[in-house]
Amino acid sequence: MTNGPTHLADLTATRLTAGYAAGEFSPVEATAAVLERAAAAQAATNSFTRITADEALAAAEESAKRWVRGEPAGPVDGVPVTVKDVLLTRGAPTLRGSRTVRTEGAVWDEDAPSVARLRESGAVFVGKTTTPEFGWKGVTDSPRHGVTGNPYDPRRTAGGSSGGSAAAVALGAGPLSLGTDGGGSVRIPASFCGIFALKATYGRVPHYPASPFGTLAHVGPMTRDAADAALMMDVICRPDWRDWSQLGPVAGSFREALAGPVSGLRVAYSPSLGWDVPVAPEVAAAVRGVADRLAGLGAHVEEADPGIEDPVEAFHTLWFSGAARLVQPLGDAERALLDPGLREICERGARYSALEYLAAVDVRMALGRAMGRFHRGYDLLVTPTEPITAFEAGAEVPSGSGHTRWTGWTPFTYPFNLTQQPAATLPCGVDGDGLPIGVQLVGARHADALVLRVAHALYGAGAAEIPAPPAP
Repeated sequence: MTNGPTHLADLTATRLTAGYAAGEFSPVEATAAVLERAAAAQAATNSFTRITADEALAAAEESAKRWVRGEPAGPVDGVPVTVKDVLLTRGAPTLRGSRTVRTEGAVWDEDAPSVARLRESGAVFVGKTTTPEFGWKGVTDSPRHGVTGNPYDPRRTAGGSSGGSAAAVALGAGPLSLGTDGGGSVRIPASFCGIFALKATYGRVPHYPASPFGTLAHVGPMTRDAADAALMMDVICRPDWRDWSQLGPVAGSFREALAGPVSGLRVAYSPSLGWDVPVAPEVAAAVRGVADRLAGLGAHVEEADPGIEDPVEAFHTLWFSGAARLVQPLGDAERALLDPGLREICERGARYSALEYLAAVDVRMALGRAMGRFHRGYDLLVTPTEPITAFEAGAEVPSGSGHTRWTGWTPFTYPFNLTQQPAATLPCGVDGDGLPIGVQLVGARHADALVLRVAHALYGAGAAEIPAPPAP
C-alpha cells in the first residue's frame, strides 16, 4: 500500500522486529498501537470475534524483556498477530461463527500447530477474527457474529472465509494473521481488501484438527507484503506430529529465498484460464500490467492457458460432502440454527453417493496431472485472483449476477485447492470505486519459495502500490 507508515500499527512485522532490535520502540508500544487500531477496525468492519487486550499487553511486556536481554524467542517475538476463529487457540474459545458451538463447560487448552509455532516464537496474540459459519463460503457473515465489511467501504464485503483477518491486516490491527483456505479463503479476502496472502502447497503448513473439508483446506499467512509472509512461513511450517499429512521439513529459509532472481523465469499469463469468464475490464487491465511488469524484470512472459476445464462440479461434490459430514452429529434443533446457505449445501452433500465422491476424486487427480504437465513448460501462472472487486456485504453472490453459490464468482481460486498448488495474491491496482484488485501467482506443487520470491520482486518494483484504506 502507499501512504507510507506514520504509526507503529502501520509497520510490517519485519520492520517491527528490526525496531525492537535497535531499541527504537518496544513490543508494548507496538501492541498498544495495534490494540487501538483493532478496536477501531472492529467498530468499522466487525472484523473480530474477540479482542484479548490484557493478554496481549502482558505477552508484549514479556517480549520486551527478552529483547532488552538480546534473547528474542524467535523471528516474530513481540509481533502482534490475529487468528481466524476456526483455528484452536489455547485459553480462548474457537466459535467458528456458529451458534451450534457451545461454550458452557468447554476447556480450550490446545493450540493449532501454526498457532503453537507462533506462540513459541513469542508472537503477541491480539484476538480472533471473523469467519462465515465453519468457513463454508467466500464471504464473511455468520449467524453468530453478523456481517464483516470491507476496510475500503464497509458496505462492501471483505470476502471470505478469512474476511476478518484480511480486514484486520488492512486496517493495522496486526501485521500478521493466520487464515485458512479451502477454495480461496485467504486469497479472496486478501484480493478484496488489498493485502497479501499465500495458500501454500498442501501439507507445507501443519494443520490440526483435520478439516472436515479434507485435503482441500490449507492454513496460510495473511500479511502486508510477501516479505512478512516469508517470515511467517519460516515459523509456521515447522513440523507438528498431530498432522499425519504434513510434508517433510523445509530445506532452507523462505526469507533467504526472496533474494533469488526473477529474470529468466518462464511465466504464463492467462486472462481467464481459457474459460468463458466475464472479467471486469479494470481487473483485466491491472493484471495485464503485472504480466508486463514481470517481463520488464526479465521473465519470459507469454499469454497461455493451462488447457483445463472448470472443475466446479467436482469441487462442489467434495466441498458439500465435507459440509454434510461436519454437521452430521447435529440434531434438528441445532441444524435450525445454521446459516440457511450452509444448511442447503449440507443437504445436497448428504445425497452424494460414494461413487459420485470417487468420481470427483478422479477429476481432481486428472486436474493435478494436467497442471503438473503445464508446469513442465512454465514456472509460474499469472491470473486475476478474482474477476470482480468487492460487492455488497451480507450477500453470498453479487446481486444480478445470476450465480447461486459463491463458487460462481470466484472461478480462479478453487481449482488450485483441488491440485494443492501454492497460490498467492497481491494487490495490483484499484477500480473506479477505489476498491482493490488482486493478481494471483500460481506455482507448481512445492514451489512455495518461488511464488514468494516473485511476489516480493513485484512489491520491490512497485507493482503492489495502492492507496491505503480510509482510517477507521
